[in-house]
Amino acid sequence: MKYVAPSSVEEAASLLSSSPSAQVFAGATDVVPQIRAGRPAPDVLVDLKKIKELVALNSDGDKWTVGAATPTAYLTEDEAFSHEFPGLAEAAGLIGSDQIQNRSSLGGNLCNASPAADSVPAMVVNGVRAVVAGPNGTRVLDVSEVVTGPGQTALDDDEFIVEFEIDKMPSRSGDAYLRMIPRTEMDIAVVGAGARVTLADDGSIEQAVLALGAVAPTVVRIPDAEQALVGSTADEETLNAVAAAASEACDPIDDKRGTVEYRKQVAGVLAKRAVVIAIERAEQRLSLIHI
Repeated sequence: MKYVAPSSVEEAASLLSSSPSAQVFAGATDVVPQIRAGRPAPDVLVDLKKIKELVALNSDGDKWTVGAATPTAYLTEDEAFSHEFPGLAEAAGLIGSDQIQNRSSLGGNLCNASPAADSVPAMVVNGVRAVVAGPNGTRVLDVSEVVTGPGQTALDDDEFIVEFEIDKMPSRSGDAYLRMIPRTEMDIAVVGAGARVTLADDGSIEQAVLALGAVAPTVVRIPDAEQALVGSTADEETLNAVAAAASEACDPIDDKRGTVEYRKQVAGVLAKRAVVIAIERAEQRLSLIHI
């Protein structure tokens, strides 16, 4: 196995095109353990962390740009980003230990294509877009389109994600991410739930997006819950409808971390709680503007 660390997107694309089994990594927190566990090693292992634009966090007024190999610690430690997207920052902060977060990245967490990836539901509810590079140039995919199944993505073998684009959070919006794990920390989600809401002038919910992780092969949106929230003030009856819709949307498996029935119940509870937190954060952002 040959290790290479290109310094440009073009060089990385060329390396991937030159070898059928070449593989990129952004932090190696998954690929190295997989190789050690017996997965066939690629002929060429391409380290993306030497490419400047892949390890960057920038705000240009209209949107944030997050390099695909940017350590998740950068996101959790950046006050402006964490203040604007607390749910996404919280999800990023759940990827492994403090040491791991100096290597882990949104790009790696997404492209590993685990159904239980913490950052993905949080990215989906925030409408994050992935800029994908390959030998024929770049294209843009919604994050929700990237993962097609466990361990599978919509990227060609010679493509990789350069960066993520995130539109600025509207002043009347808030997001949240919650997960349930068997242990107190450093475990894989039994269920993850992301929520984002935007409030109308009268305090009712104008827009709502909810997504679940670890309950199906890919992240699951909950349109029935979103529709129930729009126009409401999230009273108890509405929140119970959200919980019921979340449980119904699940298609989980039985494994050592939880049964199908348990996961469905937890999905409803977490979706309901995530909505409440997102609303509280939207109200806080709105109150700061009026001060």
